[in-house]
Amino acid sequence: MSDIIILSVPVFSTLSNAAFALRKEVFVWEQKVPEEEELDSYDLTAIHYVAVAEGNVVATLRLITQPEHMKIGRVAVHQAWRGKGVARKLIERAMADARAKGQERFYLTAQSDKLGLYEKLGFVAFGPEFMDGGMPHRAMRDYDKASATLID
Repeated sequence: MSDIIILSVPVFSTLSNAAFALRKEVFVWEQKVPEEEELDSYDLTAIHYVAVAEGNVVATLRLITQPEHMKIGRVAVHQAWRGKGVARKLIERAMADARAKGQERFYLTAQSDKLGLYEKLGFVAFGPEFMDGGMPHRAMRDYDKASATLID
């Protein structure tokens, strides 16, 4: 695998625009998420990360600061780079940066078929399965694990 560079990038920078294009490719074109649901107002205040390989943005995510935790979202990996550990490396870096700034609690909503990735990163699923963007999801967190119960 080529060297992967992980960067935090400002919204509307060239790299974040490439990240938005990747998100559109993955979520709207591949997964058929309605385009009007993919971009939202959180994009203006989120911390955006990209993974760059061979001169291209190959993965992205965003962190949203919320009162109770940091929310990881919009994790997208280019089809050619899936299964190579890019998402894990990207998430680990984003979480490490947030921890360096005092954030210790992380939350996300994962597509139900992707729970294993997040479980390997220390997250546990809780609550009921729900639909988001036309796909089943589960809420996950890396804190208060003992009280995390699934509702089916």
